[in-house]
Amino acid sequence: MRGYAMLKIGESGWIEKDRPACGPMDAIVKPLAVAICTSDVHTLWEGAIGERHNMILGHEASGEVVEVGELVKDFKPGDKVLVPAITPDWNSLEAQAGYSMHSGGMLAGWKFSNFKDGVFGEYFHVNDADGNLALLPENINPVDACMLSDMVPTGFHGVELADVQFGDTVLVIGIGPVGLMSVAGANLRGASRIIAVGTRPKCREVAKGYGATDFISYKDGPIADQVLALTGGKGVDRVVVAGGGCDTFIDAVKALKPGGKIGNVNYLGNGDYVKIPRVEWGVGMGHKDIRGGLMPGGRLRMEKLGSLVSSGRLDVDPLCTHVFHGWEHLEEALFLMRDKPADLIKPVVVID
Repeated sequence: MRGYAMLKIGESGWIEKDRPACGPMDAIVKPLAVAICTSDVHTLWEGAIGERHNMILGHEASGEVVEVGELVKDFKPGDKVLVPAITPDWNSLEAQAGYSMHSGGMLAGWKFSNFKDGVFGEYFHVNDADGNLALLPENINPVDACMLSDMVPTGFHGVELADVQFGDTVLVIGIGPVGLMSVAGANLRGASRIIAVGTRPKCREVAKGYGATDFISYKDGPIADQVLALTGGKGVDRVVVAGGGCDTFIDAVKALKPGGKIGNVNYLGNGDYVKIPRVEWGVGMGHKDIRGGLMPGGRLRMEKLGSLVSSGRLDVDPLCTHVFHGWEHLEEALFLMRDKPADLIKPVVVID
């Protein structure tokens, strides 16, 4: 089969590989549509997870099952499916402890384009099919379904980690695709005010539609100073970090009230240490919690998030700003995500 791969850090291209083998509990899926993630950019050009050779990229797709293992009970060839970016091993001790995304080790629930071939190929392998796949609702198209692979569950997980409550004032740092879903998730959870940090007009427009009430730009000065000015010096109840770098936590901590929580779902692609301001962290005793987590995967989460979209409670279509048709546009879409033109939120490639 053919796949688009990371050849080494900074280099990518099409390669030929054997079609993956299907284990007794697994499925082989062909993509209906694939989406490009900023994580692909971090992996390929920044080497954020280290050197990878001839590894097929991609972890966001909707697909059609072409083969299932003999122990798979709930899926069959021809089923159209939602595919989470995180596919845990559900019989692991880590899953039993409540941290399935780390099954087998730190971040090891993230398999696609981490330590096994991803979804940018004619076929891809899904472990533990009954635990990880979900049937694609008939009223969700394959393009929108790609947003349920990663953008929706990751953005919502930031809101979960920050523990947003009714009436909270929430700061969302970064309003790319994940941050936009954090805005939507905070709104669904009952936040009364959502302050969004971002500069691109298209992202601001979509964020407003998802419930953002105020906007600030890092180009206008320190984020925390602007947040404190907007809130009369009080700060915010919750912060979701969906963009930035290791220094972003300085502003997040400064902008947060004592007793508040920070939820980080940003992929920190470089740097050795996260910076926490000592004094504003209450010299270590400010009851300002910082939680970072890889999104949960699995069938149940996919089914629940899929129901939000199929019921009309969540519209993910505004995320899909650039839709291409055919594998020949995959590289173009990947480079678009790297370069991030002003009108881009998310590029998706439909496999015709």
